[in-house]
Amino acid sequence: MRLCRRCQDQGYLAQALPVVSPVLHEGLIGGLMVIGQAPGLRSQQRGIPFGGPGGRILQSWLEQAGFPPGYLHQHAYLSSLTRCYPGPAPRGQGDRRPSPQELALCRPFLEAELSLLRPRVVLLVGVMAIEAFWGKVKLEEIIGTGRLEDTRRWLPLPHPSGVSRWLNTPRHREQLQRALALLADWRRELGL
Repeated sequence: MRLCRRCQDQGYLAQALPVVSPVLHEGLIGGLMVIGQAPGLRSQQRGIPFGGPGGRILQSWLEQAGFPPGYLHQHAYLSSLTRCYPGPAPRGQGDRRPSPQELALCRPFLEAELSLLRPRVVLLVGVMAIEAFWGKVKLEEIIGTGRLEDTRRWLPLPHPSGVSRWLNTPRHREQLQRALALLADWRRELGL
């Protein structure tokens, strides 16, 4: 992954600088995997997936589900649909959404990670990550639900970004709390 320059070679990115997950350490295989859209600017600058404000919010959600402080970066395997910071959004709010072509170029890396790590729980963070595995859906219909496939559990979560306005609605915050309660149940059941 560190050597990949596919998006750069195809002209999607001026410079490919992939942010890759940390070196595997005990506890990652068969545990919790988090899949987001793409690295943000702070993640790119720091070389740490979910290394900005969204990562802090996601960690707080994990803590609400009973995971200890620091779990996100110490015990979860962090991944994304694409590996390089896509640049700012054209309208200046947030990051640019990777194109379907960019998603396709990175998908083999993600499939290999899922196959090698065999996570028991996968958190799909944000609309793009959810739709990559669930198909076209509305967050209102899916947040607060989970899915079991073979031995893997999938949990969709809204994007933990200050740019996202989805959580500004009380009903949506209630849906997030249902999702975190489900994650807490899975944590206890699976011993995560």
